[in-house]
Amino acid sequence: MRFYSQSFLYDDPWAIVSYAFFMRYPNPLASHILSCDVISRTINPSGTLSTTRLILKSGALPRWAPKGIVSRAESWVIEESEVDPAGRVVRCTTRNLDHVKVLHVEERIVFQGTDDGKTAQTTEARFVSNFGWGLTKKIETHGLTKFKANIQRSRQGFSMILDLIRQSRMRPMAMGPSDSYTPSQYLPNSYDARPSVERAEERAQESKGGGSWLSLKTWRRSS
Repeated sequence: MRFYSQSFLYDDPWAIVSYAFFMRYPNPLASHILSCDVISRTINPSGTLSTTRLILKSGALPRWAPKGIVSRAESWVIEESEVDPAGRVVRCTTRNLDHVKVLHVEERIVFQGTDDGKTAQTTEARFVSNFGWGLTKKIETHGLTKFKANIQRSRQGFSMILDLIRQSRMRPMAMGPSDSYTPSQYLPNSYDARPSVERAEERAQESKGGGSWLSLKTWRRSS
């Protein structure tokens, strides 16, 4: 078993960062995400919002991997989250549903609003392989190494979404008491990559800035 943990502080308030987290797909730096759909969403008696999303990711096997170790390079991932608007906390757990004998990856992320109006993120992940044949440690180490390498790229894509929210002046719902909580104003049920990009480009034409809008438009033309 291998472990990973990291902390990061965003200058943006919790409401903006939380909104960006659920809007992070699609983006040009997450081309490995093939689909992302909500399969359940529930408002709990405590006023928190629980959401389960099903994500399909593509990947590539290392050269040393035995032939036929997995039937396909794609993997289904389940994402389970809980949003607590009163406590300004988002807790999210993701884990792969297939290839679990080869490598099971579970990631836990927490976004917590701070007293000075910023957002603290903590990320923890564990990697467990039951493949055997003398490859268990090598597979776990490879999973950890790849995860570390993707962290920076993932954060860059996330920062791009944050930048788009700022530029377009998109306003997430007010994070007030649970009785004012309207999830339909907060999170999308699913996304279709092409229409989402087209809508983003339309908003870009109304914006005077470049930056992330220009990157998004360039990505669309090349895709």
